[in-house]
Amino acid sequence: MEIRLLRYFLVVAEEQSIAKAAQTLHITQPTLSRQIKGLEESLGTDLFIRSNRKMFLTESGLFLKKRAEDILYLNDKTEKEFNDSKQEWLSGHISIGCVEADNSDTLALMLEEFVSEHPQVTFSIFSGTSDVIVDRLDKGLLDLAILLEPISTDKYHKLILPREEKWGLMVSNQSYLASKENIHLEELVGVPLLCSPRKDIQEMLQSYEALQDKELNIIGTYNLIFNVFSLVENRVGSALTIEGAMTNRSTADVKFLPIVPEITTHCVLVWKKNTLLSPSVDKFVEKFVQAFPT
Repeated sequence: MEIRLLRYFLVVAEEQSIAKAAQTLHITQPTLSRQIKGLEESLGTDLFIRSNRKMFLTESGLFLKKRAEDILYLNDKTEKEFNDSKQEWLSGHISIGCVEADNSDTLALMLEEFVSEHPQVTFSIFSGTSDVIVDRLDKGLLDLAILLEPISTDKYHKLILPREEKWGLMVSNQSYLASKENIHLEELVGVPLLCSPRKDIQEMLQSYEALQDKELNIIGTYNLIFNVFSLVENRVGSALTIEGAMTNRSTADVKFLPIVPEITTHCVLVWKKNTLLSPSVDKFVEKFVQAFPT
């Protein structure tokens, strides 16, 4: 598939009309119609459901739309990096994935300094869970990522960030647990829990002696903490989380109880091994290495 055809396809998908898309692309309607029909024939499937007024994506069309967006992003990113490398000053774009954690502030501080030193550099931050971010990192949609341990980093270069992330339980202020200042591991047994779906986090908790051979009452899982606050406030369950994920959020109706004995993990900055970084990304990594030498 040609890049040009993918661009045509995405414009038609957005406009939901051959006529409107042809105007946007500055080509004739019959030409665009032939191009889309040829793309469908080459793939052996219909990409659109055609009605009198609008065109709607089929299931195959929705799949191609996601793939086309990723391919075009990588194509444009690569072209930009080659063009940026011709410039005498440091420029370019850095794509960073970052979990919700106390170390989010670390990223913000580093970016503030870096952009001040290199005003031609732009950046984008993608927030998500470690699993989602790793998937985008592996696809080349992100240059770097800040992930929360425990997580496998065999495929990546890794820099451990010094600030520890403290694990605990977020409870409603109306819960009987709110009178406590901390919570022991064995007290988690029987409590309706909301937890990350990541298997390595659940295994980390179960690895402690106080929870071995005991089953936690996990009633639900979540990816990002934002949607969990109301569930905790309404006492649907209490959320296992890191304290840093609650930073800068309204905590008037909830309380964080550190786990005893204390459980802490680190965030890590990672980037793919055997990958040539753009000059701007390489310089940004160098700044982290200088700030946090191993």
